[in-house]
Amino acid sequence: MRALLGPQPFGMFAGEPVFQATIQSPSGALAHVLNWGAVIRDLQIPLADGTPQRVVLGFEQFDPYPALSPYFGALVGRYANRIAHGHFTLDGKTYQLDRNEGGKQTLHGGSKGTSQRLWTITSWSVSSVTLTLKLPEGDQGFPGAMEVHCTYSFTSGSTLRLEIEATTDAPTVANFAQHSYFNLDGSADIRSHRLQIFADAYTAVSDDLIPTGEILSVDQTPFEFRLSRLIGAYPSVAYDHNFVLNGEIRDGMRHAASLAADNGLEMQVHTSEPGLQFYDGRMIDPSLTGLDGKRYGPHAGLCLEAQHFPDSPNQPLFPNTVLRPGETYRQHTEFRFFHR
Repeated sequence: MRALLGPQPFGMFAGEPVFQATIQSPSGALAHVLNWGAVIRDLQIPLADGTPQRVVLGFEQFDPYPALSPYFGALVGRYANRIAHGHFTLDGKTYQLDRNEGGKQTLHGGSKGTSQRLWTITSWSVSSVTLTLKLPEGDQGFPGAMEVHCTYSFTSGSTLRLEIEATTDAPTVANFAQHSYFNLDGSADIRSHRLQIFADAYTAVSDDLIPTGEILSVDQTPFEFRLSRLIGAYPSVAYDHNFVLNGEIRDGMRHAASLAADNGLEMQVHTSEPGLQFYDGRMIDPSLTGLDGKRYGPHAGLCLEAQHFPDSPNQPLFPNTVLRPGETYRQHTEFRFFHR
């Protein structure tokens, strides 16, 4: 392992310094994490010959993040994904939220959600960094003051582990997701990757990507990923859907998905969460220039967002996302990298 310095200045946001923390594993995996948005700016995994392979999309400098980033590498919340019409009712009271998606829906916690805020780096070691954020009562329209802790750590091999904890002083809703865009071989289009999702069903959505409440079988549909297959097998299908995970939970997590590229690198996603949002990156702006000076564009990366189901506060049959005083929200998700 190379010697690493502690968190270093990386830019400025709203007159405050932005810091980057670098962590690494004994195997040579390395991650650069920003305290703005708890962003994984860069993640490098050694290939079989030891060559580092960048596996997420990001920017070389901080300045593009607030204005241009489509949540590259961010921790999104306090409610990841969408809430229909930007409102929900809890304990008989209706809350109107910031509607930051076309003026209709609340997306990823609102326009100033956790992905757009400066977190505090509360601890750092060579292999781990913990960030903390305090959200005030009424922030983005949500009830309850909330404290969130996010830890990224390398464990055995090239496994990056995410642990999230959140508490509140009043009843609220909580749902967080890691929003990295993955690309395992640096190609221009991830539709040549192979994807497997361990889910027998998905949540049907309207044209606005809001759940209808139906849970549909993936059988004999373009959403059938139970066996590994090319993402681009159905060229006319756009993916931005929540999959209902199945499978046995071991040590608090289940194997949610596997992603593989032609360079022999494979990533497994294991999580405590009941859902996995697969987004194929089709809306990535082709004018963006990212790491290594690469020009990004549609399908330059994909998201596998472990989370609760979208719009759960308005869908009584979906898993519960209410968090009350005295309770602790917890999520454990691991991104495990292997050579095939």
